[in-house]
Amino acid sequence: MTLTKLDTLLEMARGKKTSRLVVAAAEDEPVLEAVRDAMKEKIIVPILVGDAAKIKEVAAKVKMPLDGIEIVDEKSPAKSSRIAVQLIREGKGDIMMKGLVGTADLLRAVLDKENGLRKGDTISHVALSEVKGYHKLLAVTDAALTPAPTFDQKVAMINNAAEVYHKLGIKEPKVAVLCAAETVSEKIEASVHAAMLATMNRRGQIKGCIVDGPLALDNAVSKEACEHKKIKSDVGGDADILLCPDIEAANILYKSLNFLAGATTAAVLMGAKVPIVLTSRADTDRSKLFSIALAASMEL
Repeated sequence: MTLTKLDTLLEMARGKKTSRLVVAAAEDEPVLEAVRDAMKEKIIVPILVGDAAKIKEVAAKVKMPLDGIEIVDEKSPAKSSRIAVQLIREGKGDIMMKGLVGTADLLRAVLDKENGLRKGDTISHVALSEVKGYHKLLAVTDAALTPAPTFDQKVAMINNAAEVYHKLGIKEPKVAVLCAAETVSEKIEASVHAAMLATMNRRGQIKGCIVDGPLALDNAVSKEACEHKKIKSDVGGDADILLCPDIEAANILYKSLNFLAGATTAAVLMGAKVPIVLTSRADTDRSKLFSIALAASMEL
């Protein structure tokens, strides 16, 4: 199975039970617009946590019907995040979405050791892009959360990104560990990490995917580049997931795909007990809808 279009996520989400989407600090216009569009697609039923008066005001502005929708009134964004997490813990919601609350406050609630949704120590951002000129969807990680990932965090980031593909029905996604060059040099830590990750994968220490690196970006996405450089790789030219060395490289790549290459993107946070939808104000309406569809299309 190969995923080539983000529209497939909508089809997959429609084919599953309707997901209950819990929105933390829901009094946010772009977020409610995305929730409205997802409701029209019949892929989610929302529970809105936040300032009830403001939620109703914004909902009226974006023409979002609130009939039958549960609203939990809480004016503090940080407390809204904790309530949203608790609703998920109580089995009242399936997926979560960040509203008008800082990412740090949201993650504090998600990663709370006693009352959160912690599954491991690393939550990471996975952005799935439909890129013109590439033959399938392409994931970039981590463009939003982890500034300078340690080696152990990179292992977790691979597992988190691979989990997205597993839940979409792809058993062995191909992971390219990106670096400035395709050769290992002790002077470039990212290249050493890449070689170690590839070795761990070959030895079965990282499972459910095929990992290779270090690979430069051209080697990861172009068979011709691999042929020119005489690189033999099961991942080269056919990568599903691009693991970047740090947040700056990932963020630049992610935004370059969107703003220069005309990509459309769906993004979620992985590593918690449920997918968490995280959208940017700069995202298009379609990207925001696809992000919800991505979370809703994953098997829970």
